[in-house]
Amino acid sequence: RINRFFGTDWRAQTQLFSTETFSFEEETMRGSIYLSCVDSAKTRFDIGEVLTHLERAHHYHNNPKYWLDFGNSTHSGQVILSTLQAIEQPHSDTFIPIDTLPTITQAFGELLTQSEQNDNTPSCSLAEALTKQDLFINATLSQMGSTLLWNLFREGLTPYRGFFLNLKDFRTQPLAV
Repeated sequence: RINRFFGTDWRAQTQLFSTETFSFEEETMRGSIYLSCVDSAKTRFDIGEVLTHLERAHHYHNNPKYWLDFGNSTHSGQVILSTLQAIEQPHSDTFIPIDTLPTITQAFGELLTQSEQNDNTPSCSLAEALTKQDLFINATLSQMGSTLLWNLFREGLTPYRGFFLNLKDFRTQPLAV
């Protein structure tokens, strides 16, 4: 539905995303926006490593610009938007333009490592995860994360670079730019 609405042809790539397997020259792996939904800090750091070292010398129309990362535990999760390079911003008398947003691994690296040591939630890909995760945590994060992107596209700016969500006590904490 989103592709039809925007006239785009976005496609998901469901393959291992690591420094050993990623090829920026491969047409299907190039994109302006990368979305990740992983369940381990190590994988998140691997993705961050790949994305921050992508070849930018080429003048492709789809050079890497944004990374939207989704993550969750049993009842809580986060969505974090970051830039993969400085993005030129127009002059504004109303807002203070920000050209760079830190990645989740840059901003929250230590917390990611600590949380993985304390989290015994099974992998999202395991059937056991269905009994250990709140039924709606993934759906809620994906809807709210999509709304963050939608507002960025629609308004051309965003005052938020993500949010933290806790479904157990119905709290959402936006993360301001």
